[in-house]
Amino acid sequence: RGDFKIAGVLNVGTQAALAKLADGRFVMLDSYTLSPEVLAEVARITGGTDRVDAILNLHPFHTLHCEAMHRQFPSAKLYGTARHKARFPDLPWEPLGTEDPALWPAFAPDLDFTVPPGVAFIPENENLHFASVLAYHRPSRTIHVDDTFNALPPGRIGRALGRRARISFHPTLAKVLEPRPGAVEAFRAWAEALAEDWGDARHLCAAHNAVLDVERLGADSFAAAMRDALNRVEPKLKAHAEKHC
Repeated sequence: RGDFKIAGVLNVGTQAALAKLADGRFVMLDSYTLSPEVLAEVARITGGTDRVDAILNLHPFHTLHCEAMHRQFPSAKLYGTARHKARFPDLPWEPLGTEDPALWPAFAPDLDFTVPPGVAFIPENENLHFASVLAYHRPSRTIHVDDTFNALPPGRIGRALGRRARISFHPTLAKVLEPRPGAVEAFRAWAEALAEDWGDARHLCAAHNAVLDVERLGADSFAAAMRDALNRVEPKLKAHAEKHC
């Protein structure tokens, strides 16, 4: 977990994750400038920072730490979205982008990836951070997600009232849905399939909120929590579909 401050004041947090693959490789999901203590811990776990095979930058608008992470892991292959490459053209990016399904088999079967369809991946309005490349590390049953899903802990008062944590789609969803017929149907089908395919997860790491374990959910599983999140945005989806029928 890391710090990210809006206007230098409000710390909304950010994240990076170290994942081990069955073939012995290690990969970093997203970039963050690691403290000397954390960098030493990564070296201890991996057997040396040169054992980190790849850095996968998954959110097109999470770019602040790309250069620093490349300096900390100079031998790791560097992957990013089209926006990462445009922002830092001098970094040694690999040809395939993280949003390109052609890349994903290189990290299978341990890591699954998906990008939500029907929404703008890199919108013109750079304040709209809904879409990202979501990753699922199957061995640990952990979903790594930046912005697309938010983890919503109940807070002190909520806990006192017996409320439990839940997940929600990022509030900018309505603003990033593509203005075309079929966009809502594509997004809805994706969300339903995600609940089916990744619903056995036990952990969800959300960039700006929390690490959420299934035991803390107000649902029996992440599958149920994802379907609940979809149901709560249904009015927005319905309104958009009616406007662009």
